[in-house]
Amino acid sequence: MNLSSVTSRALNGIESPVVTVEVHVSNGLPSLSIVGLPEASVKESKDRVRSALLSSGFQIPPKRITVNLAPADLPKSGGRYDLPIAIGILIATGQLDGPNIERLEFIGELALNGELRSIKGALPSLLAAHSSSRICVLPEGNQAEALLSQSASDLSANFILVRDLKEACRVVLGEQLIPPKTQLKIHHPNLDYPQDLSDISGQLQAKRVLEIAASGHHSLIMVGPPGSGKSMLASRLVTLLPALTQQEAIESATIHSITGQEIGGEHFYKRPFVNPHHTASAAALVGGGSIPKPGAISLAHNGLLFLDELPEFTRNVLEALREPLESKRVEISRVNQQVSFPANCLLVAAMNPSPSGFFPDDPLGRCQDTPDQIHRYQKKISGPLIDRIDLHLEVPAVDLSDLQGDGAVGESSAQVRDRVMEVRTLQLKRQGCLNCDLTPKELKEHVILDALSLVILDKAVNQLGISARGYHRILRIARTLADMERLADVGSQHIAEALGYRSLDRIH
Repeated sequence: MNLSSVTSRALNGIESPVVTVEVHVSNGLPSLSIVGLPEASVKESKDRVRSALLSSGFQIPPKRITVNLAPADLPKSGGRYDLPIAIGILIATGQLDGPNIERLEFIGELALNGELRSIKGALPSLLAAHSSSRICVLPEGNQAEALLSQSASDLSANFILVRDLKEACRVVLGEQLIPPKTQLKIHHPNLDYPQDLSDISGQLQAKRVLEIAASGHHSLIMVGPPGSGKSMLASRLVTLLPALTQQEAIESATIHSITGQEIGGEHFYKRPFVNPHHTASAAALVGGGSIPKPGAISLAHNGLLFLDELPEFTRNVLEALREPLESKRVEISRVNQQVSFPANCLLVAAMNPSPSGFFPDDPLGRCQDTPDQIHRYQKKISGPLIDRIDLHLEVPAVDLSDLQGDGAVGESSAQVRDRVMEVRTLQLKRQGCLNCDLTPKELKEHVILDALSLVILDKAVNQLGISARGYHRILRIARTLADMERLADVGSQHIAEALGYRSLDRIH
């Protein structure tokens, strides 16, 4: 046989489309060429494959070998095609018989001695192989992801782990390999966090706003002086969110698999907390690169994205967040491909009220900034971005009496989380989504205002110049406030409180 076909998988966003590795051997000058839109790392595969084959005791006949990675218009990157290329060459040159090749898929990077190295993005490839009723042959270094795909999805074993090229050949021949002894234990929804809401002294208003944000999945920006507890509050917000569902956990694990991050069973059902530094680039925050990769907003999918010191981020970096916050997806376009990453995260931001860090009416007079300096500082964050954030909260400095309290402990995260879960269940039962996702049409159905509420809302909108987007966000917050009180109708008190959480609208 001088022609062979081996199945592999590419990465395209969080998808893993099929790639057929075709190998043709013909007479001519000895050469090994790879076609099919390969990136530089794939072109270098021929040298790794050549050395791995020779080190494993196989031969490379002095013939012209052509490797085609189909489809030709799908970009290929990484070393994941080393193993299928090597298997294809062995079958095409008659050194390996492949009776089981039709039901197998291969991914893996070869070392020069024939051993296999782990690859990024094994989890989406495993899930895609299972949906196609094929068995995935992959490196032993990807054991955690393989076992995770099996345990999380309650799948039968749809993978075979191999250490080197020789073991992969034994799989092709149908020989039985010893299965791995290690089992991955997934800790089912057991949300034990090292931090807890009860750690925070005072700040009762801020704690209430955290519960509102968690109950309706509303984005939040906190404005306060240094040391007022903004970062502590943000880190505690994630402890108020319910555990991930199985589907959400698999989605989050898939994104982390693409970036090569370690995936374990201990935190499988915990929502991610991502806190990028303010020096992060637009590509690091939103995603991108010559080979598109997910950014922080996608790594925080189904979890929380915390942007501390918001005005210190570069303006163009923050502006890149506007579309993903609205659509909950990141679309990255390149000449040869368009990649989409999910980005349904809860945004929490924190900032100081002025360049000096203190409020203009600071009782100790620590704010020496002029009104113009304060205005320029706050205008670093554009109006369209502020407009997309639901809750605006001023966080004052903590009172000394709260820090030197009598030791009374406030509510724990678990207590508040129970209430949050009840409110979320109520929303899902009523409308099939959380309040943050209510459309304008659905708001008319689920938020019916009385005469007093309409007067309050009309006056506030005209005075503050609130946009249509801001208007709808006020209604969503009011709906959440009513749900927290288990009330079917939204009252004027809910509208008034929701308006109180739009303080930054008057700046822009």
